[in-house]
Amino acid sequence: MSYPLELAQLDAFIAAADCGSFSRAAELLNVAQPSLSNRIQSLEREVGQALFERMGRGVKLTDAGRSFLPYAQRVLRTLNDGLMVLEGTRDGTAGRLMIGTAPAVGTYVLPRLLKAFCDNHEGVDVLVRTGHSDEVLQMVLDDDVQIGFGRPINHPDVRTVVLYHDELVLVVSSQHRYAKAGAVPVDDLAEESLILFDRDSGYYGMILGLFRELGVVPHQQMQLDSIEATKKMVESNLGIALLPEVSVEREIRLGTLHKVHIEAAEPVERDIAVMYRRNKPQSGPMAAFLDLLGAIYSVKLPR
Repeated sequence: MSYPLELAQLDAFIAAADCGSFSRAAELLNVAQPSLSNRIQSLEREVGQALFERMGRGVKLTDAGRSFLPYAQRVLRTLNDGLMVLEGTRDGTAGRLMIGTAPAVGTYVLPRLLKAFCDNHEGVDVLVRTGHSDEVLQMVLDDDVQIGFGRPINHPDVRTVVLYHDELVLVVSSQHRYAKAGAVPVDDLAEESLILFDRDSGYYGMILGLFRELGVVPHQQMQLDSIEATKKMVESNLGIALLPEVSVEREIRLGTLHKVHIEAAEPVERDIAVMYRRNKPQSGPMAAFLDLLGAIYSVKLPR
């Protein structure tokens, strides 16, 4: 059986139980005493039992009232907790942030961004999904994620804002003959074993495009499906590779990989953008994360 109870009735009941007096409870809730008495009487009619014993100047709970009190308190406590969660989703301190990202961004860039975000938004649950840039765009369109990272793909329903330029760099192992030279003539590249990664990614086409422009046919010894595996092969001196610079910063710093300039070659770059739906209400966590991106990359992210 359900009762059409009102929150004001429960509030009055709990206040009167705490105060032991209708008049003091009315003062606590800032309502007139007759109004508070009417709320309690209405509640008693709806539950079909007296909840208070009236004793002249004061009141005390009946057995039914004492049994009902913890449940009434739980209802209001749960409601208040829910209102606090709603407040958090508005100001970005609670709720969920769903992100879609291309693998390289998710592995080498996103952790730093999320560290900065989560340090100030501990109550936000973060969900990250990975895919190639076209898949990330579809995640955004399908509302599977709120924010996507990848190469810019224009779509009328999506805002796409470039955040930074991602450069491909040639890396070799510390044992390679080019490690100390720091540069390699274009013609020498044809003699090297090139390790390629992820045929389905945009990087694959960028790398082959570079070699076409240089007029070099590379010797492909290996083809792998991950940047991490490619780095390990290069570190083992099994070949050379062109990799996103952001993915090899640590290894270059440690000296296990060396960045080598290709003589007469222009830098090979691509833009990395953030994508999110146009004309769609933004949750507090999403708005806070976009604000963080805008501050870090000094870009304007329209709402």
